[in-house]
Amino acid sequence: MPFDPQLQTLYDRRASEGVRPLYTMTLQEARAADLAAIRAQAGTPEPVDRVDDLTVAGPDGPVPVRVYRPAGEGPLPVLVYFFGGGWTLGSLDTSDALCRRLANSVGCLTVAVGYRLAPEHKFPAAPRDCFAGVRWAAENAGRFGGDAGRLAVGGDSAGGNLAAAVTLMAREAGGPDILTQLLVYPNTDYLADTPSRRENTDPLLFNDKSVRWYWDNYLAAPEDGTHPLASPLRAPDHTGLPPALVITAEYDPLRDEGERYAQRLRESGVSAETTRYPGMAHGFFTMSGTLDTARRAVEQAAGHLRTAFADAAGRG
Repeated sequence: MPFDPQLQTLYDRRASEGVRPLYTMTLQEARAADLAAIRAQAGTPEPVDRVDDLTVAGPDGPVPVRVYRPAGEGPLPVLVYFFGGGWTLGSLDTSDALCRRLANSVGCLTVAVGYRLAPEHKFPAAPRDCFAGVRWAAENAGRFGGDAGRLAVGGDSAGGNLAAAVTLMAREAGGPDILTQLLVYPNTDYLADTPSRRENTDPLLFNDKSVRWYWDNYLAAPEDGTHPLASPLRAPDHTGLPPALVITAEYDPLRDEGERYAQRLRESGVSAETTRYPGMAHGFFTMSGTLDTARRAVEQAAGHLRTAFADAAGRG
């Protein structure tokens, strides 16, 4: 189908302004442009009851985290969230509006993890930091009114990749126990050669060249791309992983590999729901201030988390 009308308006504006692809900029320019674009489309950040900026012990030094606590009686379930940006761009500010919205809508303590970025810090720095953030949340949620017995992970794009990686790490480490994973148009396979990768080449959108640029920044060597923590689809075993909601977009080079990951989970006996949003492009999930469909997708994600947390409370 054609672009959603609201996305078409945004696309036409980008065309008229001659917006350059991020991969044509310097790293500093790309990071600034990415944050500015996300803030412009995210809408006014919602107030929450409390926000705490902290640093926690990581595998190679301190890792920044931001804890969002909504109003309401605790103990609250916990979502650990990883921002997108191709492992190269992004910061805690990238996901600020989204984390506030999820915290309020779900009624959960939300912990955003400021993992190290490439190319300064190559794979596996990011998943190592993210797992440290999840472990910290599991051990310290009670300090902020959280219930570590109801813990979920989530992320968009590279953040979705990292959320999937963290569930593999938690399974191998014997914990923390993760109830569910929210994967929004995640990278899942470095070697993906899919119709969606081949079809999405528009320089005004996130495209195949974007994907390759990010992978080149992230990996120290091409062979690292086949490691399960870089390409979760290539993990030899997906049994015992948490149930998942996988959200994809029609006009997204990562569409097919995200959906294939959900299928691989199902083939391994893991419940995995998939929703493809027609007329949408990569990045739409963070555009709640501009796109009605983004707000619907965020509410779907929030509903999935609310259900998982409620079911766990009922069992508890």
